[in-house]
Amino acid sequence: MYRVLIVDDEPEIRQGLKLKVHWEKLGLTIAGEAGNGAEAMAMLAEKAFDIVITDMNMPLMNGVSLLEACEKRYPELRLLVITGYEDIQYAKAAVRHQARDFMLKPVARDELSEALTRLRKELDDDRTEKNEASAMQWRLSQYYKEMKEQYIVQLVKENFAHERERLERAKLFQLGEWDACPVRFLTVGLRPLAYNDNQPAQDRSPDQMHLPFELVCRESLSAYGESANMFRDSSYPGLVHIVSILDDKELALLTESLKRNITAYIGMEPFIGIGHSVRSLKQWSEGYMSSLLTWNLADRGMQDSARGAAEGQAALSEDTVKVLRSFVQRGAIASFERTLRRELEEAFQISRSRFTKVIFQLYLMLEALAHAARAALESGEQLWLRPEKVLGLDSVAKASGFLMPIAIRIADRHTSEERGESSLIEAVRQFIDENYMIDLHLSMIAERFNYHPSYFSELFKAKAGKTFIQYVTDVRMKQATRLLEETELSLWDIAELTGFSNASYFSSKFKRVYGLSPSEYRQKRPE
Repeated sequence: MYRVLIVDDEPEIRQGLKLKVHWEKLGLTIAGEAGNGAEAMAMLAEKAFDIVITDMNMPLMNGVSLLEACEKRYPELRLLVITGYEDIQYAKAAVRHQARDFMLKPVARDELSEALTRLRKELDDDRTEKNEASAMQWRLSQYYKEMKEQYIVQLVKENFAHERERLERAKLFQLGEWDACPVRFLTVGLRPLAYNDNQPAQDRSPDQMHLPFELVCRESLSAYGESANMFRDSSYPGLVHIVSILDDKELALLTESLKRNITAYIGMEPFIGIGHSVRSLKQWSEGYMSSLLTWNLADRGMQDSARGAAEGQAALSEDTVKVLRSFVQRGAIASFERTLRRELEEAFQISRSRFTKVIFQLYLMLEALAHAARAALESGEQLWLRPEKVLGLDSVAKASGFLMPIAIRIADRHTSEERGESSLIEAVRQFIDENYMIDLHLSMIAERFNYHPSYFSELFKAKAGKTFIQYVTDVRMKQATRLLEETELSLWDIAELTGFSNASYFSSKFKRVYGLSPSEYRQKRPE
């Protein structure tokens, strides 16, 4: 029901208007009456109305002044003027102040009903438009959040071979300034509370609470705006991760809020691992690893190891990790094993916490490679599921014995020519699907996957059935049509979000592919 305010200094006129039409049938309700413009403005300040029906000649504040005030303060109000004075100046004033209709007393029943029906239709149309705009904004915000979270996962998994890739997308997601800020990661997981005999633990296991757990975490983060971003890593389905630029005081408040809300609404005790502070996007993988390490070890009888392992910088340098990664990808297992044992022995001589950190850093590197090569890890190999396993890796031999089988399995996927090439193309496709919004070049992708550009170009075309450029264009066009259909974004925005250098190039490319311009495509979209 839309709310109507009747304004007239004569009570009999107000009563007559109330009896002239079937208000409920029109979807309207008389929500207030006023004897002049001043009374009406006071009521409008206290309650919400949709339609104002007003006389023009009234004491204290006449209809002209009321219309003028309503136009300034309540521009969305529908104004309907009914007066007994056939003065053209009143009609001009009504039109000037956006009155929807102007009628003379005594107004006919049908005339009033028709005018109110038109106003209700206007209100219905406005409400529909607002609902559609809200739905579109929600879809766009969800799309943007998904892309941003995907980008953060790629950062922490070290999935950027070039610094330019990293920084281009950081700017797209308003994270460019974070490159110079101290950043800390949080890893949040669940464990059952102590239950009594009347409430068995199996009634509420962490595996059953993934969705509500995520929702509570997102709600807890909402108070911190863009200063804290949540993301999920498919390698750790039971965990939620947060990256933030909050200071120590704010971080402590966030941690307490998470613990309080999760315990209250989920009925389970959260455990939170906080990583060491890192600066620059290149070091995010280190900060992420340290939060995972803290979560895995702390409060499980390994507090000292967790504290030492999560402090400071990464145990292995970025160059060492790249060398080890390259050995696995090229199937150079002997070289990998020699380097692996050397790094483990050096860390073992320094301290147990450094040794533990090297194991985790190597494991996370291998886990990312396994994911890219689609080489599934067995449950016994997943340290996040079995954090106590690290305690048993108390020698170089044991640590090597745990890590080497994983590396060999990944290398086997790469060195088996037919399966390896197919796996390679799938990995390239996945990379393009996740990074189509940045500037992608064949030489860059070839370098990333350790292939000569010419050979890679021919291999991709043979396996994918289309050239590299065609595939990238198809992916971008698919996303562009989605944005044209679901949003009202400008062509400039769509070009930026889909990886085209500018709106003009995007439009010409789009027309070449679909035979019509983006604007024409948008006009023909299904309602």
